[in-house]
Amino acid sequence: DILLSPKGSGFPSVNSDSSLTKMSAPPIKPTKTAETEGEVIHRIRITLTSRNVQAVEKVCAELKNKALDKNLKVSGPVRMPTKILKLLVRKSPCGEGTNTYDRFQMRIHKRVLDLHSPSEVVRQLTNISIDAGVDVEVIIAN
Repeated sequence: DILLSPKGSGFPSVNSDSSLTKMSAPPIKPTKTAETEGEVIHRIRITLTSRNVQAVEKVCAELKNKALDKNLKVSGPVRMPTKILKLLVRKSPCGEGTNTYDRFQMRIHKRVLDLHSPSEVVRQLTNISIDAGVDVEVIIAN
């Protein structure tokens, strides 16, 4: 029942005789805004970055174990792709002689933990001894 417009422009027009059925979307379930003891539950994302893999994994394990001890919903740690920063430097300071190079690289490891908890509990969780060289970023979303 699709006809071309009378001027032949190529744009389809719907014939008025055809009945169009409306499609409805599935019902949207309300999001859980459960409050425990009067505190709002937040989505909290903790991002850990470091050059040392063992340090990042150690801090992740400590955070996850503490969160599970407090019966919080935890997802992660999600291992993000390692960023490799490469640097190629010429060995000879004067530029003469054989073209020889030094190759340096730095690997940056990143882990992401997601928690569903009140913001007060997160302050208690992050009071752990974090190794030197591990950067912690906490993002609280509603």
